Amino acid sequence: MRRSMKLAAVVLSGSLGMASLAACGAKSTDTNASSGSSSDALKVGMAYDIGGRGDQSFNDSAARGLDKAKADLGVNINEAEAKPGEAEADKETRLKNLIDAGYKTIIAVGFVYQPAVDKVAKDNPNVKFAIIDSNDKDQPANVTSLVFAEQEGSYLAGVAAANKSKGHHIGFIGGVQSELIKKFEAGYKAGAKSVDPNIQIETTYLTTPPDFTGFNSPDKGKEAAQGQLDKGADVIYSAAGSSGNGSIEAVANAGKLAIGVDSDQANQPALAKFKGSILTSMVKNVDTAVYSYIDSVKKGTPFTGIKLFDLKANGVSLATTGGKIDDIQDKLKAATDAITSGATTIPTAPTS
Repeated sequence: MRRSMKLAAVVLSGSLGMASLAACGAKSTDTNASSGSSSDALKVGMAYDIGGRGDQSFNDSAARGLDKAKADLGVNINEAEAKPGEAEADKETRLKNLIDAGYKTIIAVGFVYQPAVDKVAKDNPNVKFAIIDSNDKDQPANVTSLVFAEQEGSYLAGVAAANKSKGHHIGFIGGVQSELIKKFEAGYKAGAKSVDPNIQIETTYLTTPPDFTGFNSPDKGKEAAQGQLDKGADVIYSAAGSSGNGSIEAVANAGKLAIGVDSDQANQPALAKFKGSILTSMVKNVDTAVYSYIDSVKKGTPFTGIKLFDLKANGVSLATTGGKIDDIQDKLKAATDAITSGATTIPTAPTS
């Protein structure tokens, strides 16, 4: 998965100039400025987490929702991207720059933006903010949280892994040891154990806060996966942003099976040579959330508070590209029905 750092000098409209962008480590584009978009169109700014467009995973899913809104709803869009190791003030500056450029609907991609969103939203009550993957019970009224039931989709990934593992030995790699990623781990382990209570599960986290480079280090992902492969794991699920790129590579080179995350990674061009080793992906439909939020704002009835996208709402799902889970669809459907009916409740924190 590509996480290459880009130079931060790009063209923005209004007062969002090159110097201010370089100062906050962003890349930004006003993609409608040159396309003849109406000046009175809804203006939507998106602040990506590190990697931005092209990460083949989380950010790209958000970008698909933004692109759909541009195409279907005629919105004017502007994008900025974070960089690894940046200061909290850089995130605040990025959001303020989007506001200064006239973008009064802003979507922050990732829980790392929560402090910055809270502060800037409080200072700009007339600007609508959405943040993906985080919610603060004390966040300002003009902030909407777009959250997902990652544990539900990960449960299904665990069911698939346990059914496909030949050695009754699987692995989980988390990018950063955070409450969010623990939801992936918890669901995955619960799903696997529902199939095989005695299955062995390796767990590796790449970094711990405040170090968030675990989401942007393919080499670390590759090393972690190799360690689990050496211990005997034959199916490995990585919830690690672009670090999962390295994990998938290691698993493919070993002739084992990988489970992708956030996007359908078997369909990602940058991972094409490894697609034969991708069992499935736990797709988090960030694009659906982004598009739905923008649509609600355009209609004049914006989402407020916390908006949950769970399995029932098609917020999470398993990808079927490659047909590798076609033969266990009955088992996956049974697990899905149990979750959506409430018969099965998935933990949000690992129990062991």
